[in-house]
Amino acid sequence: MPKVLIATEKPFAKEAVQKIKSEFDAAGYQQVWLENYTDPEELRKAAADAEALIVRSDIVDEALFNAAPKLKIVVRAGAGYDNIDLAAATAHNVIVMNTPGQNSNAVAELALGLMIYMARGKFNGKSGTELAGKKLALFGFGYVGSRLAKMAKGMDMEVYAYDPYISSEIMIQQGVTPLNKVEDIFTTGDYISLHIPATAETKKSVNWNLLKLVKDNCILVNTARKEVIDEDALIQALQEKNKFRYVSDIAPDCSEKLMAEFAERVFWTPKKMGAQTEEANTNAGVAAARQIIAFFEKGDTTFQVNK
Repeated sequence: MPKVLIATEKPFAKEAVQKIKSEFDAAGYQQVWLENYTDPEELRKAAADAEALIVRSDIVDEALFNAAPKLKIVVRAGAGYDNIDLAAATAHNVIVMNTPGQNSNAVAELALGLMIYMARGKFNGKSGTELAGKKLALFGFGYVGSRLAKMAKGMDMEVYAYDPYISSEIMIQQGVTPLNKVEDIFTTGDYISLHIPATAETKKSVNWNLLKLVKDNCILVNTARKEVIDEDALIQALQEKNKFRYVSDIAPDCSEKLMAEFAERVFWTPKKMGAQTEEANTNAGVAAARQIIAFFEKGDTTFQVNK
């Protein structure tokens, strides 16, 4: 039976580990666990005879594929997969999958929490504002965006969304007002929440051409990837709009400058933590295991991302 390597520099939660093991035990698959490793060479050595690999945010690059000649599939337990070299995977005939939707509730809850945190002045004891009646504009209406829309509507927010890959009909069915172009996000939202992947097309796409359009008191929420923000433009927006605020679950590269100049108007969590809940951790890990089993047993490539 296939040999599966589960390699996690940041280990799965205890419950997730137990459930992942149960999935592979039931299928009769051989498992090797590599947790808390510190050197990429440890990962390469462990993968030498693996046929399948599960990772979280671990780097899977050309060197790894060269070291793992038997590898047939890599599954990223989570939605984002910019830690995996897709071109190298394809060149080595390795299928790459993610587990979309498994982290969506966790990320959406965090985005909403960050909105409240900034609206209430970072809980500084002073008077803040409420979310009710405010306009939330979503950049992306996939698993996370649509989940956040439902939560925000429960807070009596007006929800708008732009996503070129999702039909207006789907948005309208969920009580969300579709926007026609990306610029509309930035002119509409009292709160703007980013839910786009980091790709060649989206990196630094949230630039000055867009940020110059935001309302002076807009709060920009980024639980996507730091790379989608043009940080020079972010600095300019904070300088020119003295009530504009930025909040994220990952520190920007210019974090020291932002904290030095705009400490009251910016915030980010100590590490990337949108998906850092026990439930999301378990959901993504179990989904990854099931996708590997379905791949070997049925040839199922439903969630392949390097087509």
